Amino acid sequence: MKYTTLLFDVDDTLLDFQKTEERALNELFAEQGITLTPEVKTSYKALNHHLWQEFEKGNMTREEVTGNRFGLLFQQFGQTVDGPQMEARYRHYLNQGHDLVAGSRELIHSLAPKADLYIVTNGVSQTQYQRLMDAELLPYFKKIFVSEDVGAQKPMKEFFDYVFDRIPELDREKTVIIGDSLTSDIQGGNQAGIDTIWFNKNQLPEIEKITPTYRIDSLAEIYTILENGNE
Repeated sequence: MKYTTLLFDVDDTLLDFQKTEERALNELFAEQGITLTPEVKTSYKALNHHLWQEFEKGNMTREEVTGNRFGLLFQQFGQTVDGPQMEARYRHYLNQGHDLVAGSRELIHSLAPKADLYIVTNGVSQTQYQRLMDAELLPYFKKIFVSEDVGAQKPMKEFFDYVFDRIPELDREKTVIIGDSLTSDIQGGNQAGIDTIWFNKNQLPEIEKITPTYRIDSLAEIYTILENGNE
């Protein structure tokens, strides 16, 4: 194969985080006795996206993102809640979500005998390990690299340096990262000097100065890329 070391993102690449998030929010708000209106849901997703972008830039810690998001959300609506307590309950529900992206299990099962597979993901270690185990994907990967354990996050150089130092005999020319995020996965891969596959299943617009090596709309397209490198 063209690539022998494959670095996979998790959320919205292998596991459908949108479904997991939707279910966890619904269960959390029902438990708290709070109505999850479309306005509140939209506000949460916008706020959460902004906070994780700040995390990617190194402007916030993971603890600041997860510990403050519900408090900040309800501040927008003039209410006060126990943010850390809500986060703990949300994490409980989030850990249980392991919906698969279409074709992900078949892809990983097919590729595992042919290449070395690794997970590279931002987020909370317990959550990512639990979801990968419940989805029956965990055994296929040589190692799991989570930003919480690494001490740095994608797209930071330090994250990729840590990963590369722990992959035996890594050949960057035969290494590729597969992920859905331009600012995390693709920018990180660009800065690390490896090829990138942007999984753009939601048809998101491109971002200037962040150029993936390949663009795909479905995971099935990866087979062709890995076999002969065709875009």
